[in-house]
Amino acid sequence: MSHYAVISPPLYSHMRALEALAQALIARGHRITFVNQAGAQQLLQDPRIGFCAVGEKSHPPARLQRTLRLMAHPAGPGIIRLINDLASTTDMLCHALPAALTQLGVEGVIVDQMEPAGGLAAESLGLPFVSVACALPVNRDETIPLPVMPFRYAPGERRKKLYRASTQVYDKVMARQNAVIARHACRFGLPARNAMHECLSPLAQISQTLACFDFPRQLPAWFHAVGPLRQPQAIAPVSQSHAERPLIFASLGTLQGHRYRLFRTIARACRRMNVRLLIAHCGGLNARQVEKLIARGAEVTDFADQTAVMRDADVVVTHGGMNTVMDAINSTTPILVIPLAFDQPGVAARVEYHQIGRRVSRFASSARVEKNLRALLADNRYAARLAAMQQPLQEAGGAPRAAQIVELALTSRQPVMAGAL
Repeated sequence: MSHYAVISPPLYSHMRALEALAQALIARGHRITFVNQAGAQQLLQDPRIGFCAVGEKSHPPARLQRTLRLMAHPAGPGIIRLINDLASTTDMLCHALPAALTQLGVEGVIVDQMEPAGGLAAESLGLPFVSVACALPVNRDETIPLPVMPFRYAPGERRKKLYRASTQVYDKVMARQNAVIARHACRFGLPARNAMHECLSPLAQISQTLACFDFPRQLPAWFHAVGPLRQPQAIAPVSQSHAERPLIFASLGTLQGHRYRLFRTIARACRRMNVRLLIAHCGGLNARQVEKLIARGAEVTDFADQTAVMRDADVVVTHGGMNTVMDAINSTTPILVIPLAFDQPGVAARVEYHQIGRRVSRFASSARVEKNLRALLADNRYAARLAAMQQPLQEAGGAPRAAQIVELALTSRQPVMAGAL
C-alpha cells in the first residue's frame, strides 16, 4: 500500500472528481490524504480519505467563502481580485506543502492542473506526481485558442495569430499568479517556470474530457483522456406527468446558480414554447426568486439527480461545465451553452465545433434563447452526433482507469504512455 497526497483548488466540482479518483485508489489498497486550506475539508464526503490542513493563519476556514464569492462573480474588476486571491493561495501552498508532504511521508502526489503549487512542491522534494485536468486541459498548443477564450476553432495562420495575441493578453492578466510560480520555482532550485502549463507532470497527465470532444491538437504522449471521474450514482426516475411536452433541463452549476435573471430569461423562452422546464439552482436562489420562476411555469429545485434527469430531457441548458457536457453525451441530450466564466467559453466552442449543441451569450434575449431551443428540438442530427460520442465515452475508463495510470506512474516513476493501459 502506498500513501498519496492530493492537491486541488478548493472547488466543489474539482474536489468531487478527485475524491472519486481517491476512492478508486483506495479500492486498489492505497491511502489518500488531501492537503489544502482548512475550509476545503467540508467538500470531502468519504471518511476513509485523510485531510491535512495547511496555511491556517493566512487561510482560515472563513477565507474559502471569500474565494468562492470571487469565483461566483468573476466579471470586471472581480477577475483581478480573483487572480490575486488564487495567487495568494498558490504562494501559501508553495511555502506549506514541502513540510506537510514530508511530515505525511507520502510517496507520490496527485495534482489538479489548476493548482501549480502541487507540482512545484512535489518536484522540489523529488516526489513523483501526476497532473489531473478536472476542467479543460491547460496544455498549450498555438493552433488552438486557450480554454478561457471564446473563439471558434479554425485552422490557418490568421487564426494562429489571433490565438497568439489572445494568449499574450491572458498572460498579462495572470501576471500575479505567474510571478508566484516563477519565484517559487527559483526558490526550489527548479528550471524556470513562468505559467501554470509549465508545472505539469512528465509522468502522466489525466483529463476528464474525451479526445473526440476536443479540437485537433498536439498533446504529450503521456496524456490520457479518461472521461468523467465519478462516484457511483443511484439512478432515480424522473416524473413523467408531462411526458407529452418536451423537457428542458437548466443548471448553471454550483458557483453560478445564483443567476436569477438568466434563469428568468430561460423561463420566459420556455413558457412561450409551452415546454416543461426544470431548473436546478444548486442552492443559489432565495425563496422569493424560486417563487417567481415557478410563477413563470418552471419547476425549480436546488439539486437534481442530473444523470437521471438528462435521460428524460430533450435539451439541457448549461453554463458549459464539463460534467454537464459529459452527461449530455452519455444521454444524447442536445446542449444549449451559455458560458459565464473560466473554461466555459472553450467548452462552448467545442460544443459548436462538433455540432452537438448551440451557444448563446449570457446577455441574450429570451427570444434568442427561444430560437436556439426550437432549433435544437427540431433537428435530430444533434442527438445523432452525440450518440457517435457515446462509445468513446463508455470506453474511456473513468476513475478506475485513472487510478491504474496514477498507480503505475507513481510506482514506476516512468512516463505512462497513452494506450499503455
